[in-house]
Amino acid sequence: MAALIQPCVIVGLGNPGGEYAATRHNIGFRVLDAFAERHGITLTAQRRFLGDVGEGVLHGQKIRLLKPTTYMNSSGRSLYALLNFYKLPLARTLVVYDDADLALGRLRLRLSGSTGGHNGIKSIVQHFHSQEFPRLKVGIAFGDRLTQTGPRNAVPFVLGNFSAAELMVLPHVLDLAVAAIDHSIEAGLEAAMNHYNGKCIPLPQS
Repeated sequence: MAALIQPCVIVGLGNPGGEYAATRHNIGFRVLDAFAERHGITLTAQRRFLGDVGEGVLHGQKIRLLKPTTYMNSSGRSLYALLNFYKLPLARTLVVYDDADLALGRLRLRLSGSTGGHNGIKSIVQHFHSQEFPRLKVGIAFGDRLTQTGPRNAVPFVLGNFSAAELMVLPHVLDLAVAAIDHSIEAGLEAAMNHYNGKCIPLPQS
């Protein structure tokens, strides 16, 4: 029987600063903020970890939250500093980030995987020389993005703000992502994968 993997560090990826706050690329930050609010965890700036950090106890275990403030393409620096200081394993770190090829309203939990071209994940892989860490992909594809084929430039899309139609769905997406993280901490990542990877929040007409 495989060992139960319960994350003890939750990392939300995004870019710091008001100009990026409302972009699709920052949904990892939004999920982490929603999780912290749900559980009464305060995030404070920690220069040592190049990010905002919070701590709490959930389902009987200590949980640490991290929002790197290094910009997306240097996220690995922040995570490396935190895990190295506390001597925590990468394998129990759940990284939450946007997926421009996954529909808004869907989640995808994985125990490991490739970078998928995501700069935040690339940075983590480069710093740890490993792709063996859990991740929660939060879909952001909507409207024309869902039907495009062939090579696509994701940068303008991910750095764009959510539309009015997308904002109608976003609170439900955040609730679903927070519930998936809760489930992974309580019952293990594989149980959460089985429960949440098939779920879909209906989308409004774009």
